Amino acid sequence: MLHRLSKQGLICITQPNHAWLAGQIAQVWGNQDFGQFLPRKEVCLCAEQHDIGWLLWEKTPTLNPQTGYPHHFTELTTQAHINIWLNAKQFALLLGRYVALLVSLHGTGLYERFTSWQNSPTSTQIVQDFLKQEYAFQKQLIAVLQNDEYYATYVTPEVIERNRKLVATWDALSIIFCQGFTNQQQVLQQVPTVNGETTLQLTLLEDQDNYQQVAISPWPFHQDEVKLVYEGQLLQRAFSDETAMREALMDDCWVTLCTTLRPE
Repeated sequence: MLHRLSKQGLICITQPNHAWLAGQIAQVWGNQDFGQFLPRKEVCLCAEQHDIGWLLWEKTPTLNPQTGYPHHFTELTTQAHINIWLNAKQFALLLGRYVALLVSLHGTGLYERFTSWQNSPTSTQIVQDFLKQEYAFQKQLIAVLQNDEYYATYVTPEVIERNRKLVATWDALSIIFCQGFTNQQQVLQQVPTVNGETTLQLTLLEDQDNYQQVAISPWPFHQDEVKLVYEGQLLQRAFSDETAMREALMDDCWVTLCTTLRPE
């Protein structure tokens, strides 16, 4: 669950809806400077489904008693978070092997980049066991795909690493748009280009409760303007009871959110 403050209350955006936004970004990504990516359909599908492991949790989100709202994705315990990612590759396999590979790589990449789980021996062991299991799954799946006439071209280390970084980039952009800007400007580093990597600079031009307009430089899309639409659920009060919170999320509290992207 992602959180976005508004004048009316807290807008809660599910992980699958956030992933849908990442998928929209992937669909329009690429130009002369940023290049293309292959296999395009599978990579776009992974971007759209990279948080598929969250489906069961989002069906019955848990209450954070300290805030009175559903747990933000950064507020879950290490074990709860790991349980979500353990399910991810099995759900993703239903969509295809290449999608499952990239989803698994995205999950391990998160734990490689963000290491707050190293705060205790128990947490460290939980994550290390998870990483060991995922690395073995990835190695086995790559070996299988290397023997596939269609996918063999797309499982070289260079292609896999570029696609993994692209999914991470779209994920990060989606999080920024979903949660709103903490500053007028934000940067996103290590974004793949044709000849290497670059840093994107995002400038907030307009900010309303349900609408943003953002300038991006350098421009990574093959369209002159990009309009993104996604959804959230508005909670107008905090809760002390988890059942009541879940019932409120089941009510007609949906809001449509829009973000327009323009070249700087």
